[in-house]
Amino acid sequence: GMAAPAALRKSVVSPAGRHSASLIFLHGSGDTGQGARGWIKQILNQDMAFQHIKVIYPTAPARPYTPMKGAFSTVWFDRYKISNDCPEHIESIDSMCQRLTDLINDEIKNGIAKNRILIGGFSMGGGMAMHVAYRFHQDLAGVFALSSFLNKDSAVYQALKRNESVLPELFQCHGTADELVLYSWGEETNKMLKSLGVSASLHTFPDLNHELNRTEIEKLKSWIEKKLPVEAAKAN
Repeated sequence: GMAAPAALRKSVVSPAGRHSASLIFLHGSGDTGQGARGWIKQILNQDMAFQHIKVIYPTAPARPYTPMKGAFSTVWFDRYKISNDCPEHIESIDSMCQRLTDLINDEIKNGIAKNRILIGGFSMGGGMAMHVAYRFHQDLAGVFALSSFLNKDSAVYQALKRNESVLPELFQCHGTADELVLYSWGEETNKMLKSLGVSASLHTFPDLNHELNRTEIEKLKSWIEKKLPVEAAKAN
């Protein structure tokens, strides 16, 4: 049979204490796990680190990317164009959902419960995270999407229309001055997901373009700590 694809390259921030939860952060298009980690580190003047949560920054494998005229780029999936008004490139999305499922399963094999794993990301990374969680892993602790969107008739919406179970909470942030991923696309994604039963918040950042800032990362950190609290010591 076919050999399984190699595990994704990743940059990892280990927890300071006992590892009891994991966070997967997906970079934006053309970036790397190392790059996203470095960007956050620069904003905070230190790594985004926790007592008990391992932070994993995987890197998307390079592939031809249509918006760049087919040039190779580290993107989670292909797009026909950067717009919320076109079909999704579902083959590339689905194959990456499988690769990220392998990453989630590695954490589970290491003793981390599924409801102690969060996934999210910036821009395309946030879009990817929504596909992974809402289509394939509805028992994860939560999802975050920073400056992200889903296409109008996304497979995510189709999956949620048929869904009955309790869904992971969504933490969304978006700058009103974003010229690449319009604020209205993020807002529409938020409204659609809410209408389909997702408990979703949208934090608006006036004057923020397609980027991250300190206030946003601090808010995200607080939300992460709320979703993945330190576990009380087990009574023996």
